[in-house]
Amino acid sequence: MTASPVLADSCWYIEAMRKGRNPMRELHAIAFTRDLATCGVVRCEVGRGIKDPNLRKKFQARWDIMLYVPTDNALWNEAERTLWELDRKGIVLPLPDVVIACCAKRIGAVILTHDEHFQQIPGVRATNQIF
Repeated sequence: MTASPVLADSCWYIEAMRKGRNPMRELHAIAFTRDLATCGVVRCEVGRGIKDPNLRKKFQARWDIMLYVPTDNALWNEAERTLWELDRKGIVLPLPDVVIACCAKRIGAVILTHDEHFQQIPGVRATNQIF
C-alpha cells in the first residue's frame, strides 16, 4: 500500500516562510515517499501573501505539478454539510479550513498544518510533523 498524499495547509506554508524556511524545499523531501497535493484555497491564501513576483512564480510552478483537488459542486456540498453538522455541535470553524479538509478527505490525504481546527473535523487526518 502506498503512503497517503500530503496536503500542506496555508498556515504551514506561512509559518515556514515567517521563520525563514523554504516550505517548497521541505515538501520536496516528502515527495520522495508521498504524493503532494494542493487546492485552490491553499494556493490563494498563500499566493496572495507572497510579495516577490519571482518567488510567487516559483511557488505556482511547484503547485502546478502537485495533485490538484478541484472544488466541484460535490465538494462544496460536503463542505456545507460538514459546516452545518459542526455548527449544530457548537463547533464553529472557518470556511477555508473546512474546504481544505474536504479536499484532503476526497483524496485520502494527510493535512500538514499547525492549525488545530483540523483536529475537530471528523474523518480528517492532520499533523504538524514532517514525514
